[in-house]
Amino acid sequence: MSEKKVEWESNFAFMMAMIGSAVGLGNIWRFPNVLYSNGGGSFMIPYIISLFLLGISFVLVEYAVGFRFKKSIGRILFSISKKLEPIAWFIVLIVFLITTYYICVVGWDLIYVLLSFTKAWGANPDAFFTHSVLQSTNSITGIFQIVPIVLASVAAIWFMIWFIVKRDLNEGIGKVSKILLPVLCLIVVIIVIFSLTLPGASSGYMQIFTPDWNALTDLNVWLAAFGQIVFSLSLGMAIAMTYASYLPEKSKLVDSAITVAFSNSAFEVFNSIGIFSILGFMVVSTGIPFNELVTEGSGLAFVVFPQVFNTMGTMGSIIGPLFFICILFAGITSTIALLEVATYAISEKFDIKRKKAVTMICIAGFIISIIFATSLGSTILGAFDAFLNNFALLLAIFIECIIFGWIYDFDKLIETLNKDSRIKVGKTWKVVIKFILPICIAVLWIQGAYSTITSSDSLRLVIMVILSAVLIILPIIFAKLPAKNKDYYNEELNE
Repeated sequence: MSEKKVEWESNFAFMMAMIGSAVGLGNIWRFPNVLYSNGGGSFMIPYIISLFLLGISFVLVEYAVGFRFKKSIGRILFSISKKLEPIAWFIVLIVFLITTYYICVVGWDLIYVLLSFTKAWGANPDAFFTHSVLQSTNSITGIFQIVPIVLASVAAIWFMIWFIVKRDLNEGIGKVSKILLPVLCLIVVIIVIFSLTLPGASSGYMQIFTPDWNALTDLNVWLAAFGQIVFSLSLGMAIAMTYASYLPEKSKLVDSAITVAFSNSAFEVFNSIGIFSILGFMVVSTGIPFNELVTEGSGLAFVVFPQVFNTMGTMGSIIGPLFFICILFAGITSTIALLEVATYAISEKFDIKRKKAVTMICIAGFIISIIFATSLGSTILGAFDAFLNNFALLLAIFIECIIFGWIYDFDKLIETLNKDSRIKVGKTWKVVIKFILPICIAVLWIQGAYSTITSSDSLRLVIMVILSAVLIILPIIFAKLPAKNKDYYNEELNE
């Protein structure tokens, strides 16, 4: 039999874990670029509409499903229909694969935490990151060239995550989230306050508050807003579903979902004020045009900001470490949430103790992560990220909308959400999940799939074909494997 069902020791622990899962690398380095590239201040209108209409709506689905069934996603979908279990493992596998390269990026940041105290990246952070840290090459032979410093940092992050997740839910994820998230927020507040004192700060943060109203008529801007909400709230990854399954009775689901969504959005908007203020200082100090500084992803964190810290002088040796520690904490809280999805699914079906399940998953994940610790690793990582986020994950969200909006009795989810919540949901939410959200996801999926395929070279296309095969074959295998947990096939699951 499986282990006794655990619960969050408090709603505060759950909230910290949920907010921590949402606040990740995308909040820090994806949102500023999306905001700047899509109309500045006017982008906030489609962003807020997307948050209310689509983001919170889907989070509520995952909350309701997780809380109602109190099981892993594999067992939930099996109970709805035996034919749906492969879909569950499809989602679990997507989340697991995202974890394998996400940890690598957190590993890069760990390196920069250490480098930042002495600004060891030198006068040319771009060349240092590409050649000294990643030792990047476009040659296919690079896959056989291990980069020791990256491998060591990746191993260190995997060990940290293993040490946290293998413990009891409240002693591990709960306790770490209650510590790291408040510290993370405090660091961000310090950075933002300092950034506002810099010369040129106002020219930077005004980029956020200066609207381009013409952008509101551009469909791509609305899709960008929706896409940011999808990635920022980790929609479709079954994280909210998994965490909500650990909630005790009488939990106020709707209230919690809205609080988490608003906290996540408030974090990334507030953080962007600091980011743009610092970039405004960089423009004034160096004369580099703003549009050349605002970039997305690792370029902003590991190239642009080291340049900024070089310009700051002595203060750069203080703000630099704080910035990279901020990214590290955000990465850890997100990664433990990603790993929990696979841990719960594996341990429940195969009746494996939590510690053993986490150990097995971390070993398998580390072996895959070795690929990203090679000289070709950053190229492979980019292909993984583009395919899994722009294609596979959006497809998973679309399928979840169909399953819970059309196949499952949706009114039961409404009943679950409204039972103890102060804020109620009704027919409008039902219309959003059954009609509006699937249409928006379908458009975003088509756009993402088209851009991913057309912008890929032969190597990336080969990687995507391999990933496609893996995401088709392995979920079927996992679904066909007999469950060791005798209760797994019991379909009387809180229906």
